[in-house]
Amino acid sequence: DGYRNTNQVSDDYRYQDGSYDTPNDGYYRGGDEPAQDEDAQSDVTEGHDEDDEVYEGEYQGIPHPDDIKEKQKKRAPAVDDEYRDRADLMAERMEDEEQLAHQYENIIEECGHGRFQWTLFFVLGLALMADGVEVFVVGFVLPSAEKDMCLSSSNKGMLGLIVYLGMMVGAVLLGGLADKLGRKQCLIISLAINAAFAFLSSFVQGYGFFLFCRLISGLGIGGTLPIVFAYFSEFLSREKRGEHLSWLCMFWMIGGIYASAMAWSIIPHYGWGFSMGTKYHFHSWRVFVLVCALPCIASLVALKFMPESPRFLLEIGKHDEAWMILKQVHDTNMRAKGEPERVFTVSYIKTPKQVDEFIEIQSSTGTWYQRWLVRITTTLKQVWDNVLYCLTAQYRMNTLMLAVVWFTMALSYYGLIVWFPDMIRYFQDEAYESRVKVFDEEEVSHFTFNFTLENQIHRNGEYRNDKFIGMKFKEVRFEDSLFEDCYFEDVRSSETFFENCTIISTVFYNTDLYEHKFINCRLINSTFMKEKEGCHIDFEEDNDFLIYLVSFLGSLSVLPGNIISALLMDKIGRIKMIGGSMLISAVCCFFLFFGNSESAMIGWQCLFCGASIAAWNALDVITVELYPTDKRATAFGILNGLCKFGAILGNSIFSSFVGITKVVPILLASSALVGGGLLALRLPETREQVLM
Repeated sequence: DGYRNTNQVSDDYRYQDGSYDTPNDGYYRGGDEPAQDEDAQSDVTEGHDEDDEVYEGEYQGIPHPDDIKEKQKKRAPAVDDEYRDRADLMAERMEDEEQLAHQYENIIEECGHGRFQWTLFFVLGLALMADGVEVFVVGFVLPSAEKDMCLSSSNKGMLGLIVYLGMMVGAVLLGGLADKLGRKQCLIISLAINAAFAFLSSFVQGYGFFLFCRLISGLGIGGTLPIVFAYFSEFLSREKRGEHLSWLCMFWMIGGIYASAMAWSIIPHYGWGFSMGTKYHFHSWRVFVLVCALPCIASLVALKFMPESPRFLLEIGKHDEAWMILKQVHDTNMRAKGEPERVFTVSYIKTPKQVDEFIEIQSSTGTWYQRWLVRITTTLKQVWDNVLYCLTAQYRMNTLMLAVVWFTMALSYYGLIVWFPDMIRYFQDEAYESRVKVFDEEEVSHFTFNFTLENQIHRNGEYRNDKFIGMKFKEVRFEDSLFEDCYFEDVRSSETFFENCTIISTVFYNTDLYEHKFINCRLINSTFMKEKEGCHIDFEEDNDFLIYLVSFLGSLSVLPGNIISALLMDKIGRIKMIGGSMLISAVCCFFLFFGNSESAMIGWQCLFCGASIAAWNALDVITVELYPTDKRATAFGILNGLCKFGAILGNSIFSSFVGITKVVPILLASSALVGGGLLALRLPETREQVLM
């Protein structure tokens, strides 16, 4: 009897949560407790022995399920959530998320990797391709659009930067919304905005409207990058994630190749279009803008047939919808593998505790716009809270280090991508100027010029009774010359000036020799009749073929880097990939000191792009893996927005040194890459962890 009483006492004083719990009946129990009835003692002992026999796991250190339930009851008393402390709710949610992360990883492994993931791969690849196209569109259309819209150098610079500005805002805004409204829904919104305003921009005639359309188009496409990687990663298992996210990055390269090929085949055909009167013109470059919207439209249509991310649905408590989608993934892959009889064995999936629930406003409350205003402000506040969460103590250091790596990578990469073509043009201009022909003290009278004069300087010349009819001046300068009784008709000119000249009794009819082209000249008895209408700005004659070729080769050169990074991403890890790629790219920058010709610059550009692409791919992967599901797209959007800010600075800084010095751009790019690469080595490795 004493032995049995001791067992009963040990049950009552069970060790839980690091302390001994005493019974709550108010009675003291000790060894001198009155003897119990024999039948009752037998029942208690037998029940206890039976439990020990059934649950042998306690000898392996595994807690009994009943003990776990008791602990949960003690930790979370039966009180409504609205009366519980927010810290307790968040702690419970974090425990739930950790359990869900491991369970979800097992579920994705059971679903397998097959037809469903490859279908989603190509659908999201088209969206990523649209992002790559957007970066190149403005650069390709500028040489033609500047003539139609009469763009000055500052206008062209603003048009080039406005796309990055829109992408910067779109990445932060739409990336944040994707964590609240869903991956699929926000990606559809993003692509729809881009497609609509890209289509509209091809028809507008004024510079202001065109600038606005490209800004909103950039805002739309800016959201695709954060959403696409967050979306696709949530259908991939740990073993497949790094490799297949890297393969997905190849579509950005395909977008650059597509844009280059379309520009090469469409824009030079200036007659591919139509005109409506003298004010409305639809030339070939506008056809090119329309064609560049096709990948976005194709992805938008295909996305309608794809499901929402089940990982996102579980985060917001929609268990049944998530289960149905995971079953669809499983069944699709099993049918493709020839195993349709395989059953999806998962019956229940852990859903995290819902803390911030959106309260739907009743239709009878206020006016419709007041209800929508409340919804919008509430959603934006939740997005802002997510942004601040990325800077809390748990994620602050990782976020700051990633921000520096993203920024240094963007500053050097986008800066050099603009600097390379500008340097090639500079070398072309130098070679062109070296072939200039100089004519001194020539005297020409009673002669008709009806052919093109190009790259010439005429000094101290005299031209009497000469006719200039149906001709073109290209890069021609007349200095200290005399024109007397001459006649200019139907003359076109570019970069042509008259300096310190005397012009007597001369007629200008239907020419574009405007007033600003006569510098310190004396005009005596001279007449200007019916000046050519249109833009009064001289435009450089760009070698369009070379521009397209350089962009095409630069995009194609990243193919080897893409393949290598995809094959090695899960073998050597994300951190070594980022650090190694950035340091190799920095070494490539130093070789730019030896690039003194067009072919050399093209070669070094291809080498630099090929070396740096691995760092971009690894950055995309590690950014996805470092943040939990409900913050993933927000964090990616913040970092990608910072990347676009670095692109704006890089474009502005590097282009300002063209023709002045190569030292500053090269040292700035290489030092940024070295600093970012070394800092990247301090980031945590993520290839072995599950998606939280």
